Amino acid sequence: MTALTNYGSGRSAMSAFFHTMPVSNYSDDKCGAQPVALNSNARRIISRASSFQTAPSSKTPSNDSSNSQKNSNKKKSNDRKFHTLNTKTKYHLCFLRHGQSTWNRDNRFIGWTDTPLTDDGVLEARVAGQMLSRSGMKFDEVHTSLLRRCIRTTNLVLMEMGQEYIPVHKHWRLNERHYGNLVGKNKKEVVKLAGKEQVRRWRRSWDEPPPPMEENHPFHPALDPRYRDVLHKIPKNESLKCTLKRSKVYWDDKIVPSLKEGKTVLVVGHENNLRSLVMNLEGISEDDIIDVCLPRAVPLAYRLDENFKPIDRPDGKLDEATGHLRGEWLGGDEAVKEILDRDRKQVYDTSVEENLEIGTENEKWRRWMEFAVGETTEPEMRAKSSEIGDFMSKKEQNDFMSKGQSQNFP
Repeated sequence: MTALTNYGSGRSAMSAFFHTMPVSNYSDDKCGAQPVALNSNARRIISRASSFQTAPSSKTPSNDSSNSQKNSNKKKSNDRKFHTLNTKTKYHLCFLRHGQSTWNRDNRFIGWTDTPLTDDGVLEARVAGQMLSRSGMKFDEVHTSLLRRCIRTTNLVLMEMGQEYIPVHKHWRLNERHYGNLVGKNKKEVVKLAGKEQVRRWRRSWDEPPPPMEENHPFHPALDPRYRDVLHKIPKNESLKCTLKRSKVYWDDKIVPSLKEGKTVLVVGHENNLRSLVMNLEGISEDDIIDVCLPRAVPLAYRLDENFKPIDRPDGKLDEATGHLRGEWLGGDEAVKEILDRDRKQVYDTSVEENLEIGTENEKWRRWMEFAVGETTEPEMRAKSSEIGDFMSKKEQNDFMSKGQSQNFP
């Protein structure tokens, strides 16, 4: 697992997660064609969020001063604001990367390949839903890709929030970037062959795509019936520049109009697809975007101004995890920083033979996640809505933590 896995020595990322989870239940291009005690920082964030109100939607003015009373009445009708469900916070937009999939676990390049969530990925998604539920946020609609690791993450998050009823829009333009001929290959093995810097440029740079996918590749998207109507648009590979080119079309045509109506929007996506949208939203430079990475299953929430640009965080600083974002990590900056450090080691540190996505430490984190969302042996089948917080009592939490500490749990 990534989003809630042990990410090295020192204070654990999972501990950081549960110390920041809110507990209040306040209702030329090269493109191809039960939570533990909160720390003071978390209390401050949740206190701020509880006083937020969403900004009013933009009004559509009449351009004809000679309009009749009938047109004037029509104008008033058009000015009616959307009644957002998000009445307790001023957040307008939230990005969320999917939970662990089978190829995340195996450290393989995924791209458009439709890999399912693992059991750990299901738990990651559910904990993300719990964080969102306790933040006080409510969404009016969700936008996601055509790939099931995102679709299932969306479903699980909405279950935990008790919001299964809201619209979910799926589109290929929100798919992960196309990794070309790297798809299916082990990332660390590619690093050994091509070198760390080359792989880093393929994965994170602005305009350097990986080698193009061969026509007979076993995981070619053209073999998938979901793309039968867009076969001519399937790329052979993509840089981040290519990814933004297609994702921005969807952003401008679908997401921005929803924001203009006053809706609060959740975008559940993939790391590079979300990186492209965040780059566009934040105005991150082509040189700096190589340093921006996004963890799995940690919500990134934004407050936007009337031009749909990010409002500064309450502390006036950029996030500590990447150093480039004005959005707020619901898991906390320190936890995200640990996750990203661990992810870099998983891909680039060839001296580490162990797969950091699996193993003994992983079992510890699984138990902590199960504690967060309720014990279950089949997490996907028994995922349940917990809008009002179906957790242990305070005494049971303390007893559980004491037992865990005595067994060297994080």
